[in-house]
Amino acid sequence: MSETNVETLQYRFDGPEQAPVLVMGCSLGATWHMWDRQVPELTRQWRVFRFDLPGHGGAPAYPAGSVTELTERLLATLDRLGVQRFGYAGCALGAGLGLELALRHPERLASLAVIAASPRFGTADEFRQRGVIVRTNGLDPIARTSPDRWFTTGFAATQPAITDWAVQMVRTTDPGCYIAACEALASFDVRGELGRVGVPTLVLVGSDDQVTGPAEARTLVAGIPDARLAVVPGASHLVPVEQPAAVTDLLVRHFSTAWQPGYVESSTGQIAIPAAPLKAAIAAQPQPRQPAPIAEIAPPAAVPSPAAGHPDLYDTGIKVRREVLGDAHVDRTLAETDAFSGDFQELLTRYAWGEIWNRPGLDRRSRSCVTLTALVAGGHLDDLAAHTRAALRNGLTPLEIKEVLLQAAVYCGIPAANSAFKVAQQVIREETTPEE
Repeated sequence: MSETNVETLQYRFDGPEQAPVLVMGCSLGATWHMWDRQVPELTRQWRVFRFDLPGHGGAPAYPAGSVTELTERLLATLDRLGVQRFGYAGCALGAGLGLELALRHPERLASLAVIAASPRFGTADEFRQRGVIVRTNGLDPIARTSPDRWFTTGFAATQPAITDWAVQMVRTTDPGCYIAACEALASFDVRGELGRVGVPTLVLVGSDDQVTGPAEARTLVAGIPDARLAVVPGASHLVPVEQPAAVTDLLVRHFSTAWQPGYVESSTGQIAIPAAPLKAAIAAQPQPRQPAPIAEIAPPAAVPSPAAGHPDLYDTGIKVRREVLGDAHVDRTLAETDAFSGDFQELLTRYAWGEIWNRPGLDRRSRSCVTLTALVAGGHLDDLAAHTRAALRNGLTPLEIKEVLLQAAVYCGIPAANSAFKVAQQVIREETTPEE
């Protein structure tokens, strides 16, 4: 067990000290105990290193708002322990860390397995909305619905002890760290970079996963040069818990056969990594001793090219606009744009969002307070609804929004504030009511 600080993570080792290290990363809301059923078999060959995300499993609550930051903390922890090269297996958010390692630190990875993974986890709106719900209601609503996301209906019904364990695991997570991890998932997108993943990769998914299902897995396999796909029947999102034997078998076979050794180049003394093949078409073969996961290679998927033709200020503006107002709102606005209004939308995106909203002098919470007040003063109720949603996404609580509107009532007038309260009240109800 570890002592940690803000730069490192809570961790534990299992297995022989001299064995090669296999690092295992967890899903959002889960602790390293999600791998308990895999550890006995894996430690026959590897020294297994498990870690908890910040604020999970009693780990110190130092929030990390991006996958890059989480990856750097993991590497800092491994550096302190003298672990330079390792295999990596991660589930969901933990899989995102694995992809980040493969793209930014390929010299550290010997082999990679990503479980319940995607090059982009849902939409930014979905995860920021989840952050709004947690900020307003705490983690209990998320905890109560976690078995529905993680397990098949049959498993949840027949395994009440595991279901209760899952609920308690989420419920005891630090809310601030959970919200930060939601933000990390909201901003994670490596769809255009998969071709640079240069280590042998197993992409493993549950056949019934409704969160990151087989379609997302096939996108990964199509984009990663040396990848194979295994679909585990009768499993949902938290595959290692629901089908532990199948997952263990697949991990053992993958890391036993696809461990890419580094070597020292004699003239420079540097560690060199063999180049990945252009495309490996390797199918995981079923084992006769258990109902075998299905494995297949999907055809290559076309990766859309980034939009061209706009200067950097526009590109920055559309990014900030989406982060603050949400993809759905921006997509709807742009879809309604025509030749008459197009120049105005470009001006708005470039200067309001790319210039003013992106200035470092105020944080986004403060800018939301100013914007709400200005909209109340001007009686712009349609925009007030959109910016109330934006204020929640930017971290304001409903109580703080109420204080802004009360302040506006004094300086902008009671009638204006009365209309604003009606609009904001409806938006807050919609945005902060947990889904059942």
